[in-house]
Amino acid sequence: MYLLWLRVAAILYAAASVAVFPAVLYGRPRWRRSCVHLAGLAFFFHVVSCVEMLAQAHRWMPVGAREVESLLGLAVVAVFFAVCGLYDAISLGIFALPVAFLIVFVPSLGLDRYTFPSAGVRLGWLVAHISALMAAYAALGFSLLASVLYLLRERRLKSRRKPSEAPQRLSLDWLPPLDSLERIARFTLEFGFLCMTVGLIIGAVLAQETYGTAYFRDPKIILSFVLWAAYVALLLLRRAAGLRGRRAAWLGGVVFLVMLGVLAANLFSHVHGYGLR
Repeated sequence: MYLLWLRVAAILYAAASVAVFPAVLYGRPRWRRSCVHLAGLAFFFHVVSCVEMLAQAHRWMPVGAREVESLLGLAVVAVFFAVCGLYDAISLGIFALPVAFLIVFVPSLGLDRYTFPSAGVRLGWLVAHISALMAAYAALGFSLLASVLYLLRERRLKSRRKPSEAPQRLSLDWLPPLDSLERIARFTLEFGFLCMTVGLIIGAVLAQETYGTAYFRDPKIILSFVLWAAYVALLLLRRAAGLRGRRAAWLGGVVFLVMLGVLAANLFSHVHGYGLR
């Protein structure tokens, strides 16, 4: 029965992880309340699941990897609520809630290593994993392109020389306005983050189905989650500092470098070698 409560908690953590982004990045009070309520319900069902799990095993210390993962996720959320209550720092939920969901999601599939019911189901998950990450890379590429075009157009508009005195240069009048370029860069940046998060979650399930908990030792997977956290930090920085214009465009370039770092990790990965070794 505790698996049922853990699965309910995982679903609620996922919903809270979605709600926390508009609550923090856009300052939406309704999303903030929804996030807190969903996370609170998830934490309640998570506590019930952990207590029932240990009581059923007739011990009060975790033994298996799944038990440790479940209790670790509970500890992450407990610390988040403590910090949020003391300092009203709900922005930390952008890190804590997705991490808690990811830690809890795999144990909610079962105590033993999860196996797909058929090769076709596994192939579907693999296609979804690759599609989500390719969409993330494409979106980040468009974000970088929009940022570069923003910088070029801004530089041209700030030029004080008269057209008759300026050297013959390619006209940039065909480009969208600066405001449109900035909105394109912001939208693709946030869309890329959503796709990357979905891709990492699906990839974690695929990897543990093949390698078990050893997938945490793969360089690509470790670096992917580290860079995902860096991605979140950059989004928070963009929102907290109110970055617009040139600074926001440079930030888009930094995020693109984050993506290149994830791709470069394939050279050292046992899971994502792509025949490069």
